[in-house]
Parts: sequence; C-alpha cells; structure tokens
Amino acid sequence: MSKHVAVLMGGWSAEREVSLRSGAACADALMRRGYRVTRIDVARDVGAVLTSVKPDVALNVLHGRPGEDGTLQGMLEILAIPYSHSGVMASAVAMQKDIAKTLFRAADVPVAEGLVASRFDVAKGHALQPPYVIKPIAEGSSVGVFIVREDHAHPPQELTREDWTFGDQVMVEKYIPGKELTCAVMGDAALGVIEIVPMVRFYDYEAKYAPGGSKHLLPAPVSPFVYQQVRKVALAAHRALGCRGVSRADFRYDDRIEGSGGLVCLEVNTQPGMTETSLVPELAAHAGITFDELVQWMVEDASLNR
Repeated sequence: MSKHVAVLMGGWSAEREVSLRSGAACADALMRRGYRVTRIDVARDVGAVLTSVKPDVALNVLHGRPGEDGTLQGMLEILAIPYSHSGVMASAVAMQKDIAKTLFRAADVPVAEGLVASRFDVAKGHALQPPYVIKPIAEGSSVGVFIVREDHAHPPQELTREDWTFGDQVMVEKYIPGKELTCAVMGDAALGVIEIVPMVRFYDYEAKYAPGGSKHLLPAPVSPFVYQQVRKVALAAHRALGCRGVSRADFRYDDRIEGSGGLVCLEVNTQPGMTETSLVPELAAHAGITFDELVQWMVEDASLNR
C-alpha cells in the first residue's frame, strides 16, 4: 500500500503565497511518484485536520511561522506524525537569528559583526557606522530588511511605524559588500554553491520569487578554495543548529579579501523554498537529483524526535 503524505502548505506568514506554490509543486511530484497525497492549507485548526486525515507522514512546506519556528514541529511530535526537515529545537533556534549566531560563533562559523536592539532605539541614530543592514530577528525571505548606506543621514523611520509587524527587537549587522552565495545541505552532505545576482538593487522578496528578479550562477564563479569553504561552512552551520533533512545556508562573500576571509554566514533556512525555480531544487538538479527524487527523499527522510 502506498504511503499517505499530508503536504502542509500556506499558513498565515508573510510568505504564504510562496508556500502554496512550493506545496503544489511537491504534492504534484509525490503524486507522480505514486504516493497518496492530501494537500492541507494550514490554518489554526491544523491539529484537528491532521487528526482526522491520519497521514503516515507530513511533508512540511511552510515558510515562516508556524511552520519554520518549531511550533508546528512540536505539534507533529505530539500527534506522532513523522515529518520532514528539522526538529523542534533546530527550527526554533534557526528562526531566532541572534541565538543562531551565538551557536555559529561557538562552532567557528564566520558571522557578520552586529548587535540586537529595540527598533525604536535603532531608528533614533546610527547603531553602527554605515553601511549596515537592519533585519527582523525572526522573519524569512528578506521581509522587513533595510540596507542603510553611507549617504543616509539617519536610519529608516519605517521602524517606528504603528503597523510594523516584525517584532520590537531588530538585528543590526555590518553590511558585507560583494557576492550573495547560497548552499544547500541534504542529509549529511553539502550540495553545490549558487551565486545570486539581483537584477534589482537588492535580493529582496520580489527578486527571490519573481521570474527575472535575479540570476542564479551555478556553480558560483569563485575560486575552488572558496567554493569548498562555503560547502564546508554550510554543513558546519547545519550541524551547529542540529538541523535535519534539507536546509539552505545563505552567505555574503567580500571577494576583495584574500582567501575565504571575506566569507560570512547570514543564516540557515530550515524550510527553504520548494517551487520548481527555487534554489534547493536547482542545487539538487546540479547534483543529478531530479525534483521528484528530491521530494521523495524528503518524505522518506521524515521521522520523529528530530
């Protein structure tokens, strides 16, 4: 009898639309592979829905909260439904960029210098010498990110808006010029490295998901030494947080600095995008793994106590 997979998608985070696209692509792939598939657009009653659906396994394709921060993982543990990707702790920690950075430092994963402060304090005056980046501590997909350049007289005043929804603490980090690199980890192996070249000012939410918003160079045009270093650090970051299944680490690389001294790890995404044009499927394809094989691997890798 074929395995019954619940594909969890949608949700209510800022990344809902992308998650729905990821979920549809994964569900279609699983059907092609002969699985029984139930598509679930996750709402607050997801526990009750899963209890009535009774799947053998859950493929979690949510981005942002609650699918990426450990809460959905905790519920799946309680319901004893094996699930894909990282477990409760790794998911929660990866989502909190400040805590993730502490673990990265302890594991010798290079990070950008920076600090965490209240958004109101950060709006008052430059917390760091420009250029620097301001980002929410717990959002994905470049939502709510500002780059403050040298010619900016003061920090962005959007930080003080009443309708700001990204939490009152923000992370301020030194801006690292150069290349945007990303590397996926699948199981206990690092895949290749992509350089993301934004066709717009900055690799933001639109560039990430709109066709033509950014160019992906694979393999990334860096020296063989730096290429291997990125793979090594991506795996170290995945392990430092205790991630499982598939994750994707994002980097900045200042190529004016000798060797790999200009490389910093920005974050690990424990629920990377899974649309056909997403980075992880592209990296898998480069390694000879088709989209359908990748999705099947994620389902077969699912477990509890992750």
